[in-house]
Amino acid sequence: MSPKVTTELLKQLRQVMKHLSEPIQALIVPSGDNHQSEYIASCDCRREFISGFDGSAGTAIVTEEHAAMWTDGRYFLQAAQQMDKNWTLMKLGLKSTPTQEDWLINVLPEGSKVGVDPFIIAFDQWKVLSKALKNAGHDLVPVKANLVDMIWKDQPCRPCKPLLVMDLSYTGMSWQEKIVQQRAKMAERKASWLVITALDEVAWLFNLRGSDIIYNPVFFAFAIIGINTIRLFINEKHMEEPAVRRHLQLDSNATPDFSVQVLPYESVLSELRTICSNLNSKEKVWISSKASHALSETIPKMLRLETVYTPVCIAKSMKNPIEIEGMRQAHIKDAVALCELFVWLEKEVPKGNITELDASDKAEKLRSQQAKFMGLSFCTISSSGPNSAIIHYRPIPSTNRTLSLNEIFLLDSGAQYRDGTTDVTRTVHFGTPTEFEKECFTYVLKGHICLGSAVFPSGTKGHLIDSFARATLWEHGLDYLHGTGHGVGSFLNVHEGPCGISYKTFADEPLEAGMILSDEPGYYEDGSFGIRIESIFLLVPAQTKYRFLNRESLRFQALTLVPIQIKMVNVKQLTEKERDWLNHYHQLCREVIGAELKKQGKMETLQWLMKETEPIS
Repeated sequence: MSPKVTTELLKQLRQVMKHLSEPIQALIVPSGDNHQSEYIASCDCRREFISGFDGSAGTAIVTEEHAAMWTDGRYFLQAAQQMDKNWTLMKLGLKSTPTQEDWLINVLPEGSKVGVDPFIIAFDQWKVLSKALKNAGHDLVPVKANLVDMIWKDQPCRPCKPLLVMDLSYTGMSWQEKIVQQRAKMAERKASWLVITALDEVAWLFNLRGSDIIYNPVFFAFAIIGINTIRLFINEKHMEEPAVRRHLQLDSNATPDFSVQVLPYESVLSELRTICSNLNSKEKVWISSKASHALSETIPKMLRLETVYTPVCIAKSMKNPIEIEGMRQAHIKDAVALCELFVWLEKEVPKGNITELDASDKAEKLRSQQAKFMGLSFCTISSSGPNSAIIHYRPIPSTNRTLSLNEIFLLDSGAQYRDGTTDVTRTVHFGTPTEFEKECFTYVLKGHICLGSAVFPSGTKGHLIDSFARATLWEHGLDYLHGTGHGVGSFLNVHEGPCGISYKTFADEPLEAGMILSDEPGYYEDGSFGIRIESIFLLVPAQTKYRFLNRESLRFQALTLVPIQIKMVNVKQLTEKERDWLNHYHQLCREVIGAELKKQGKMETLQWLMKETEPIS
């Protein structure tokens, strides 16, 4: 993997920084877009354009003399390979790594101005950075035009692809019912207006899906909900489709409370300004602190009701029975495709001509044969040997390895189906794993089981149960540099807030029944192998002997039903409880996926499934 040569680009960017009417001494280039999305359209990949690093998380800072990149443990190896010598890699989470503000204060001359596009930095980040810089005699300033765009000659256009209407058989609630639900939340907080900026929140609220961002069924739009008005800021081309117009009742006499006013995407700032200018001091505009600085700052402080998450974000995470059933069906189809893949790999890998890209392509092909397949939910991580130690590796021709009988193979993949979103990781060996590989795999499995079998009070925050998955690894001096679990959308983003399970401090919402999360501990031996076991679970009420303070308890119920390779497990290291859990899980795979394989007439794969799920003792 050759790093991108960035010398000329950095030179051009520094020239632009110098020649502004008010020159800046540093420019921050975050990963996101106007909606603070994790995955972004190609036209918004500014940080990748300027640095060469294309991981989903990272912040670049360019000064007159330095260029530095902050990213987390998932991307340390990848970033080091993709960036040239102009860049310094800042490894988040390590004690020796300075914060962005500390680094800036250290390298900048006195009284410097630090610029950033106010639309692509979140308001909460702006406040922290601005305060730290101000205390050190520097200023954080909004840059009106995006400076990277000014030097990006062949920047792609913003996509505007057709929308897909989601009916009640998929959503379980009409968009009008969701609006009523949100207005009730607004009334509780005495808010007159609710600003929705996250793309998956807009898509969920209006029961629409798009394809403006690869792997994420979303479209570019903002929404502002009033007590009796609805404003949707979107490219008017999206509204030309008759089915979409009918769905939103744009051409019929909708009741005034549900009449959608469609406005240009670019007009959201001026409309929000106008709304605020007509409010009295007792009225409130509700917005997430994760929305852009540009939009949040437009709302005067006395009118601003700021929370980390919007009520739409929280409602979206609590799946209703229709969404839950859709997710179950999506995971059953997904398991069929993955079982077929492993049957194929076990036959083909010994021939010595199957590569990581072949395995990735085959996984997509098999998934595409399942009903309601819409595409992948993220770029497949198909990795063997040392590549599997790169947490978010993806194969490209220059790194593509041949799968062998002597190395571990890690496959982290998922799909979007019309009825749900999947994400599953399995680590396997096609030959004989080493004792060390089996030992590490077993520690990871014990962590996966410990979390997957946990019972805990409803309302517990995810960071409090993260250590359940790490305890066995910690006991043996091992660990992994990524979170343990993330929320998953319902035919929406594969990484969904507000819930999560992580050692990192973040504003995670309390865990409640109906939330869907991943359980994915791992271990990575740099230059040798990587191990991760990831399944998606639904949070359901748990029956306990007692109810302290009449409090409900929760447990995890498996949605992912793909066998865990017993060959990789040192069975003697498992407790009786762990063996029982694994046997029960494999019995579930047999019953549910076995029935579907029979139904689809895939008898060879059914035989493989029965072999892989033999009980252990």
